[in-house]
Amino acid sequence: MNQFLQSWAESSLTSIGLFWMALWAFALGYLISSLIQVVVTHERMQETMGETGIKSVVIGTFFGFISSSCSFAALSTTRALFQRGAGLVPSLAFMLASTNLVIELGIVIAIFLGWQFVVGEYVGGLLLIGFAWLFVVLTRPIKMVKAAREHLGANLDHGTVASSSWTEKLASRKGWQQIGMKYVMEWRMVWKDVLIGFTVAGIISAFVPNAFFQTLFIGSGGRYAQDPGFIEVFAQTLIGPIAAFCTFIGSMGNIPLAAILFDHGVSLAGVMAFIFSDLVVFPILRINARYYGWRMAWYLMALLLTCLVAASLVLHYGFAAFDLLPDTRSAETINERALFKLNYGFVLNLIFLAMSGILGLLWRQGRAEKQHSHDHDGNETSTGDRVLKGITVIAILWLIGGVVIKVFSVGSS
Repeated sequence: MNQFLQSWAESSLTSIGLFWMALWAFALGYLISSLIQVVVTHERMQETMGETGIKSVVIGTFFGFISSSCSFAALSTTRALFQRGAGLVPSLAFMLASTNLVIELGIVIAIFLGWQFVVGEYVGGLLLIGFAWLFVVLTRPIKMVKAAREHLGANLDHGTVASSSWTEKLASRKGWQQIGMKYVMEWRMVWKDVLIGFTVAGIISAFVPNAFFQTLFIGSGGRYAQDPGFIEVFAQTLIGPIAAFCTFIGSMGNIPLAAILFDHGVSLAGVMAFIFSDLVVFPILRINARYYGWRMAWYLMALLLTCLVAASLVLHYGFAAFDLLPDTRSAETINERALFKLNYGFVLNLIFLAMSGILGLLWRQGRAEKQHSHDHDGNETSTGDRVLKGITVIAILWLIGGVVIKVFSVGSS
């Protein structure tokens, strides 16, 4: 019993410590995202994206790059772009770029995994877009696309294009209120995923033995395993999406879990497949079915799975060709990190906490002045939302319980 309580306390402190390490990166990324979303409106995106072509795909990729990394926000914006006439491939380019090429995701990956995975994330995001285009060309889902547009219907939510320029927005209090509202909205969309992701990462770090990872990810064999062969790498690349499907956590919450996989010897291909799988979890499948119908939703699932496996393998063997594969033997594991040390991250956290407080006040002022507006779509509560809320409550209680155990154990020693 004492061993369990010690592990519980260790898991909670690890979860909180991991989040503390990444807090400034989240805040910086969401500040940048909020600034861009206020300056570059959805209406401007819709005006410049058209049917499939190199220009449209590049524009869709660029707009995705400067947009939010939240998977659910990406789905909503992708639906709007597709509904207003954007081609399937440019819409997919936007969705994949907005979940894989965004700045904040790269910063968090750099903190937990290292530069190879940052390069893999961005190069892999471009590969995903290229493979998705190829998949659409080969499968030619013309009738399915037509049926999906009919399923969406013609009820378009036309927004009002803001008349003020970006300089006027940044120089006005109202503009910064909009930025504050976007910033808070970003956190509201991802905080449950982030909380659950970091909590699960702490639990796995404290409770799950190495043998489990060696069994699940064939050929991982712990931190000191030799580079696995193609069969093992391919198997890990297939298992990554399955593991991600079971966690149903968004891309930002999956990064600490990906770091744990890497700690236990999972190949670059397996880890990248796990990270890329934020769009193949069950809640995403359900939302796509609601938007486009089940046939199109399963098509998108097959497209994404095929492309992420292909992109992960290309990345792995591309790095291997230049002898650049990351080596877990020289990597600092989750358990070895000093999670609360006084360093640049500590100072940045204090700065961005203060900034978040200011933006929170601006959000409250903006909401008070505009009570009739809504922060985001999807106010209805579905079964999936209720399950997520329930798991969130459990995660909070787990973290609080672990901290209390640690406090009492320190006080009694």
